Amino acid sequence: MPTVVVMDVSLSMTRPVSLESSEEFQRKNLAVHGLTMLFEHMAANYRLEFTSLVAFSSLWELLVPFTRDYNTLQEALSNLEDYDKTCIESALNGVSNVVQQEWGSSCPCQVVLVTDGSLGIGKGSLRHSLQTLKQRADDKKFPLPFPFPTKMFIMCVANSEELQTTDAMDNLEELLRLSGGDGQIFTMEGQLCLKSVQAMFGRLIDQAYSPFHAVLHCGNLSSDVQVFPRPEPVVVDDEVDPMPRVVNTDLEIVGFIEVGDISSPPVTSRHLVLPIAVIKEAEDVSTGAAEEPEEEVSASQMAGKSPNFCVLLHGSLKVEGMVALVQLGPDWYGMLYSQADSKKKSNLMMSLFEPGPEPLPWLGKVAHLGPISEAAENPYGEDDSKSPFPVQPSIKRSYAQNVTVWIKASGLQTDVQKILRNARKLPEKTQTFYKELNRLRKAALAFGFRELLKGVGDLLERECTLLPDSAHPDAAFQLSHAAKQLRLASAGDSQYAAFDQNIAPMHTDFSS
Repeated sequence: MPTVVVMDVSLSMTRPVSLESSEEFQRKNLAVHGLTMLFEHMAANYRLEFTSLVAFSSLWELLVPFTRDYNTLQEALSNLEDYDKTCIESALNGVSNVVQQEWGSSCPCQVVLVTDGSLGIGKGSLRHSLQTLKQRADDKKFPLPFPFPTKMFIMCVANSEELQTTDAMDNLEELLRLSGGDGQIFTMEGQLCLKSVQAMFGRLIDQAYSPFHAVLHCGNLSSDVQVFPRPEPVVVDDEVDPMPRVVNTDLEIVGFIEVGDISSPPVTSRHLVLPIAVIKEAEDVSTGAAEEPEEEVSASQMAGKSPNFCVLLHGSLKVEGMVALVQLGPDWYGMLYSQADSKKKSNLMMSLFEPGPEPLPWLGKVAHLGPISEAAENPYGEDDSKSPFPVQPSIKRSYAQNVTVWIKASGLQTDVQKILRNARKLPEKTQTFYKELNRLRKAALAFGFRELLKGVGDLLERECTLLPDSAHPDAAFQLSHAAKQLRLASAGDSQYAAFDQNIAPMHTDFSS
């Protein structure tokens, strides 16, 4: 996910740090050193990450828009200037604008706020911003929570003892809570020095920017891969004691299925799958490029010629139009597929399903799927004219039945008029009349609308009195019988108001 680095360039960051060496350092120098370490790590291990750099004091400025060029980011760090007082609210407004202009409001984003823990003074300080949260007009609301999913990491160039002497830590914790609580505050341990700032940024790298390496297995074939971005733990809400589920480092392909059968399923996240061996060889090539250009060519040729199962799988899925089902953990599955970026370029992708044994209802339980060769007959037919999917459920779904909806008065009026039209055509429409009557009766009982049953009963009695002399005698008997049954049901008598009971046509000598 994209990262926005927000660097504090206020005057408080220029405070000197006493080191044993003769060279004088400022807190800003320590912050720059830590960020340089982070950018070097991302350039080597997270090179696909888009990163932006924003500087702030009382105002904010976009120094580097989202880029994968970490040399540009490091150059911007070396050219930072000092400004006035700290205003974290201004910086957060800047982050919101930068992210929404580039990625919209649906893309998750990580925010790394680098500061010394100073809250600012007066109006615009973090303390003032948090105290006035509930006293703001709609057009001047506090920017947190962001309109997009966020993980916020606050890097304090100060130790915890220094922050706890004031209310700085309490205010920063409240800031983290307002952002959604999904993040952490990092502080320096012990003396402020290069070693402690390296340790602090090392903890950030371990938590948020460590690459996810796994082994992809398919029978006797396997390949070391990197999954990017790192899969996040998933918590299943419907469990009694929910525990975060993490993706295993051993990914087992359990089978293959056609793209048309899996269709476009709901997924929790999508990731690139990259072969690690190719990445390592490319890194070896780049390190020796300046001294041995001839070996660079030979190394790249060797990388292209070395067999790799991940490359084989990608090409096979692309040519055959298939998807590989992969097991991520106990009762947790995903799919591997080829996705085209352009006409000439495609990538091996992995999408994660919701945890559970039956993530896609139309496939049934994944554990029940098996090879076509074990089926008594080809489920796709001899000429691929049919498909075994979707799997029909044993219980009929409620939404697959015709339900009665009376959201508007016109819907109820239409149903009553339909009954009356069939009542005037008795006895020819006897079956249709009772079918519509029972449908209305069940809906009225389900909604607790017993007055409707009495009203329709009165209408049927009226229709009975208005029958012409030429009407069939059976029509009067059926109307009187139906009206009586509706009145009994409206009275709430359990014998006649049972939901599963239907009003049957009255047996007469005329109807035999």
